[in-house]
Amino acid sequence: MTAEPQNYLNGEYTIKSWLLTTDHKRIGLLYLLTILFFFVIAAFAAGLMRLELLTPQGDLVSSDTYNKLFTIHGVMMVWFFLIPSIPSVLGNFLVPLMIGARDVAFPRLNLLSWYLFVLGGFFTFHAVILGGVDTGWTFYTPYSSTYSNSHVTEMALGIFIAGFGSILTGLNFIITIQKMRAPGLTWFRLPLFIWSMFATSIILVLATPVLAITLLLMGVERIWGIGIFNPKLGGDPVLFQHLFWFYSHPAVYIMILPGMGVVSEIIPCFSRKQIFGYKFVAFSSVAIAVIGFLVWGHHMFVSSQSIYAGMAFSLLSFLVSIPSAIKVFNWTATLYRGSISFEAPMLYVLGFIGLFVVGGLTGLFLATLAVDVHVHGTYFVVAHFHYIMVGGMVTAFMAGIHFWWPKITGRLYPEKWAQFSAIILFIGFNLTFFPQFVLGYLGMPRRVHEYAPEFQVYNVLSTAGATILGVGYLLPLIYLLWSLKNGPRADQNPWQAAGLEWKTASPPPEHNFEETPVITEEAYAYPPLTSSQPTPEEPHG
Repeated sequence: MTAEPQNYLNGEYTIKSWLLTTDHKRIGLLYLLTILFFFVIAAFAAGLMRLELLTPQGDLVSSDTYNKLFTIHGVMMVWFFLIPSIPSVLGNFLVPLMIGARDVAFPRLNLLSWYLFVLGGFFTFHAVILGGVDTGWTFYTPYSSTYSNSHVTEMALGIFIAGFGSILTGLNFIITIQKMRAPGLTWFRLPLFIWSMFATSIILVLATPVLAITLLLMGVERIWGIGIFNPKLGGDPVLFQHLFWFYSHPAVYIMILPGMGVVSEIIPCFSRKQIFGYKFVAFSSVAIAVIGFLVWGHHMFVSSQSIYAGMAFSLLSFLVSIPSAIKVFNWTATLYRGSISFEAPMLYVLGFIGLFVVGGLTGLFLATLAVDVHVHGTYFVVAHFHYIMVGGMVTAFMAGIHFWWPKITGRLYPEKWAQFSAIILFIGFNLTFFPQFVLGYLGMPRRVHEYAPEFQVYNVLSTAGATILGVGYLLPLIYLLWSLKNGPRADQNPWQAAGLEWKTASPPPEHNFEETPVITEEAYAYPPLTSSQPTPEEPHG
């Protein structure tokens, strides 16, 4: 019996070796374990909120507890799951592999970014244990900076520290992609996932310091009473919103751009075609990153902003939808007349497209001044945000995990269960959040634990959908863990996919490639399937 080839998983397997590793693949897995911990906390808070909203009366938790629940849910989901999930997990694992490099440019800095993320998460989680925060995840002033009696300072400190980890990750990726590409791998031969990670990294480096400064100013006002945002102290609360949303709207693209990159990898593989309009899809990622910095004011249509500023931000918000639409049209054109197979990654991707389109179109409603004034503080915004972030980004993350799972672990998962999970997740998500569009249009305000009785039927549907959605998230955890020991071994390229990451062993050796690869062909050079060529279905058949 031959020994198993040496790789990053079966090397030195001690806690110390993992905690001090500079291997980008191991760091990606450390991030995966960490964000799953925060996802469970956020999901638990969301489950309690949905149970509370089963009935119009506030009979499960108090109003103060409910405020803390949606703050915990928002903070944990946004800063400790959604933002780091694809960049820090899949990005760390795949970027060097996809460009033919042995590691990232600064391996020790990469490990430091994880430690900063964990340290920030510790402070945030400690604030939750001490009693939580009741401000909402947006920390609007002057309530957060002066009047709240909850643990605002510690939670803000946690986000502040984790933000430095994001900056270091973005800086590392920019230099790695710029300087460490394999010979022959020109910019227009790069995988589109790399384009999306490059655009995301630019946002991380440029936008995250603004959030850090904003939280620092909030802490200065809260601790020392210096008037920055509180009008009673001579401050301006709208200034906080400008600063916060200048970061937080680009942060939406930190979350969704990597997911778009995942989709751009999976669709050509399972339709056996080159991506349609490669350069348009690549430049649309850059366009989203650039225009994303110009639209923050559409969050402030009802915040005393001038009508002229509102019109300008409305126009720019319509403009940012164009590069997103380009991606959707090009993905659809790639699917057209392709040899499509419906494996689990492809099912997740098709679900992503459907959910993202609904989220994007309803975003145009919110970019329209008159409509936004009506639905701004309602569940319409909650539904739109979740269709983009959860229906879009989390579904893309699930697609990416399933697509690269054989490469990450060297094991195959049970395909039928994975397909079933993708379908369950799609059904559960729509049942959870589509009724909330109706609730918002009818006028139910968000962030309340008591509501008018006529809204109950829609809330019951949402809670039932959240139960199904929870099953859709729990199933992959079960069968993916099962596959680590019992799944069939994966060969080097079980999907017959293009890309450098599929030209090395599964799982990859410690330094990725035995020899530096030389690139001589265009990206996504998929030949048409022939009768003798295996289909993507066979590894799981």
